[in-house]
Amino acid sequence: MKEIVLPETMLQQLQEIYEKLEGDYDAVARQLHFSCVGCPDNCCDSYFLHHTYAEWAYLWFGFKELDPAEQQKILQKSQDYMEQCQLAASEGERPQSMCPLNEEGLCTLYKHRMLVCRTHGVPATMTRPDGQSMRFPGCFRCQEIVKTQYDKIQPPSVERTPLLRQLVLLESELLDNKRHLMPRVKMTIAEMLVKGPPSLPSC
Repeated sequence: MKEIVLPETMLQQLQEIYEKLEGDYDAVARQLHFSCVGCPDNCCDSYFLHHTYAEWAYLWFGFKELDPAEQQKILQKSQDYMEQCQLAASEGERPQSMCPLNEEGLCTLYKHRMLVCRTHGVPATMTRPDGQSMRFPGCFRCQEIVKTQYDKIQPPSVERTPLLRQLVLLESELLDNKRHLMPRVKMTIAEMLVKGPPSLPSC
């Protein structure tokens, strides 16, 4: 197996996607007068699944910059997280455990956090490849704002579709246009860390 490593040009492309997404997020947050400051909840205990090799590789790019002791600490927390999720699933409950990258309320790999982590909060929309439109209402705090201010009209939202298309194109290039032959990614951050860096078949 050959480890998937993002070339410098793709690192820049992914960072540009993130920057545009964050700009769109901030614009919608300003329109809604929405902020995470003072929120009693922590989104890092939400159960999120992630779906691209590009982001998996980017996560590991940042993870490798940590010192070995910090890496081992996070890997142990990741293993614990997976066990907690398995227990919750076995009891028919949706897992709700703190992300292993969270340290005293802050993300250890904030610069390398996933797309979902960057978009959760404000309303968002996207169109799937099959043409189906999807709308995400945002976090509970944002939904309260929307309910008060946008009772009869659609609130402003982040349109994710163009940026997700860019991410798919980047992913295809990263995988040598063999994306359709690769196993689908559907993992938590903990699973991505415990499993190790993503890889391509050597032949």
